[in-house]
Amino acid sequence: MALDVAYAKGSYLYDSDNKAYLDLISGISVSNLGHGQPAIIKAIQEQAEKFLHTMVYGEHIQAPQTLLAKALIDQLGAPFESVYFVNSGSEAIEGAIKLAKRHTNRFEILSFRNAYHGSTHGALSAMGGNFFSDGYLPLVPGFEKANFNSFEDIQKISSNHAAVLIEPIQGEAGYVTPSPGFLQAIREKCNETNTLLIFDEIQSGFGRSGCLFAFQTEEVIPDILVMAKGMGGGMPLGAFVAAQSIMSNLMSLPVLGHITTFGGHPVSCAASKAALDIILKENLLEHVLKLELRFRDHFAKAGYSLSGKGLMLSIDLGSFENVMNVINQVYKKGILIDWFLFNDRSLRIAPPLNLSFEDCDFASKALIEAIQTL
Repeated sequence: MALDVAYAKGSYLYDSDNKAYLDLISGISVSNLGHGQPAIIKAIQEQAEKFLHTMVYGEHIQAPQTLLAKALIDQLGAPFESVYFVNSGSEAIEGAIKLAKRHTNRFEILSFRNAYHGSTHGALSAMGGNFFSDGYLPLVPGFEKANFNSFEDIQKISSNHAAVLIEPIQGEAGYVTPSPGFLQAIREKCNETNTLLIFDEIQSGFGRSGCLFAFQTEEVIPDILVMAKGMGGGMPLGAFVAAQSIMSNLMSLPVLGHITTFGGHPVSCAASKAALDIILKENLLEHVLKLELRFRDHFAKAGYSLSGKGLMLSIDLGSFENVMNVINQVYKKGILIDWFLFNDRSLRIAPPLNLSFEDCDFASKALIEAIQTL
């Protein structure tokens, strides 16, 4: 594609010729509030004028971190009490895995096929596809795979497992939602075996599912919650969250159980707090659900069905050739869209949460017209 981005504003990117492109990708669920959001830009500028990096090992109290942590805990509720800020989703997964091992004194992890958790070694070991990991063997030992939505595979969970790591909505599999009762059954089996449950909400978090976090819809509470991507409001930031009784394991044996130089960078935390405030104050969770229904209605009237939840939507076109055909057609009309790492038969529809109804209608019409030519 080689799109030369000159600037971005709202739900649009603009190239060096000032041509506008409607963004239905959102940087893979990073730009949840679109581009150039004034309140986020203001928060970044104001914090940058105060201070950038100082120290992150507890020596200095940094208001952007503490204010964001408090806001997150207020929204998450019990049992979440402690936020550990890191640089990215991959590092958040690494931190969560380390924490689970430290808390349980076990080392085996159960994760799921067609799940993407990041590109560092631990995250690769948990990932559910071999294509991205086989070039880096041997991986971290102790990882076992199960099938998403397989109630039979839940029986694999045992007292040998430190944790079960799962996306409550599978991202790179094509926005696959859990079957009724599936996550609850995993929660019950984890309780039975004293295994920690880790939810990877790197893609589904910060409003994309129609709730602030997808677990709130399912009413299944994990022991450790992982977030990143949309969390930073466009800035690099990740975190894992747990009860203090779990998180405190990182305080000793060894002290500084997870070290991250730039984790919780004050500018990123300021941007994140601004993004969270916008999502809540502007009722964007409700808007996401309205947009979901609007997209579904457009496609249903044309005889097509969308999978997923909230603004994590996909449509199966049968082949990668068909997917690329549609991508190229709508690109010429000024629309950016893509596919999934573990599902190249489907198109990803993941626009900013504050997409206008008019842009929803424009995108739907263009996509349907392109699909009808296949």
